[in-house]
Amino acid sequence: MKIHEYQAKDLFRKAGVAVLRGKVAATADEAAAAYGELGGELAVVKAQIHAGGRGKGTMKEKPEQRGVQLVRSADEAKKAAGNILGNTLVTIQTGAEGKTVNRVFVEEGCQIARELYLGIVLDRAAAMPVLMVSTEGGVEIEKVAEETPHLIHKVHFDPHVGLQSYQVRKLCYKLGIPSSSFASADKFMRALCRLYVSLDCSLVEINPLVITKSGELVALDGKVSFDDNAMFRHKELAELRDLSEEDPAEVRASNTGLSYVKLDGNIGCLVNGAGLAMSTMDIIKLHGGEPANFLDVGGGANEQQVTEAFRIILSDPNVKGVLVNIFGGIARCTTIASAIVAASKAVGFSVPLVVRLEGTEVEEGKKILRESGVKLITADDLTDAAKKVVAAVKQ
Repeated sequence: MKIHEYQAKDLFRKAGVAVLRGKVAATADEAAAAYGELGGELAVVKAQIHAGGRGKGTMKEKPEQRGVQLVRSADEAKKAAGNILGNTLVTIQTGAEGKTVNRVFVEEGCQIARELYLGIVLDRAAAMPVLMVSTEGGVEIEKVAEETPHLIHKVHFDPHVGLQSYQVRKLCYKLGIPSSSFASADKFMRALCRLYVSLDCSLVEINPLVITKSGELVALDGKVSFDDNAMFRHKELAELRDLSEEDPAEVRASNTGLSYVKLDGNIGCLVNGAGLAMSTMDIIKLHGGEPANFLDVGGGANEQQVTEAFRIILSDPNVKGVLVNIFGGIARCTTIASAIVAASKAVGFSVPLVVRLEGTEVEEGKKILRESGVKLITADDLTDAAKKVVAAVKQ
């Protein structure tokens, strides 16, 4: 689950991570009032969407307007918010379609001496969180990682012990942070690592992390994502979820217990098991097709879930064919076959349907499909299934 910058900074503040004062606004008048409440001369009006690159992003309706704007009066804050709110912001992470901005964050300005990058993710190979920092703050960190990876410095830390002060000092030396800022860096980085662990985050990113002219480290941005599998431990975070920022089909799938991610292709995939789903998408591409989605119905799929899965897949107008790839284990092939028959009656298949069944009760499942009268194409193995669905879509 992702949250907005203003929500992330509220969590930062509570965790002892230094942030600037700011107010969220849903209207231009609220933005003007927020500027007045902050009481400073300089402020920043920032579009709030679940995507990075907002500072370089442009408003689709007003290409000359950016997603982050400096203002020096209440009137300027009102005008900037009016140019952003209700309009579509296009960034490097949103794609050409962009995202509609429903809120802005009005934040006080500060005297910036340096900009850095900081991020925390899970290093699965090391089975530990890793803190990454770079002198290249305020730019696209993906580009830095690709072109100048030596500028990114990493340190792993034990989630039970936390980041240690000696690790912070090593990073400070590598970043060229003066000793006068070591105390601020120690407090900032260690608090952020505690937040990452305590809230079961999958990502914490600050770009840019700034050093002010007074030598303090401050989070000028904030991006936080949580591990969905751990959300049962954090009921209080559920209210931070913004469904308007999520794909409606993905929300609908999660409410049914399905794992669904929309992609750009035209071949729908209905599979049980995440690993098998990934393999299915790979082999579709291998034979010249493009998967339209990742959809895992899970090991215990029932008729209701399979029916809803077909509804979600077929609601995508780009889908020109569907591949069902089931390996019967906990979910028997007979259960899936009966669910496919029921789904055909409830949903109706208007595109070619290729079905590959294997595993527990596979022969009985194939018999159910043969005798059902449902128009479909059967396949003997995954390669056969992929070739057939790609051919059917091309025809």
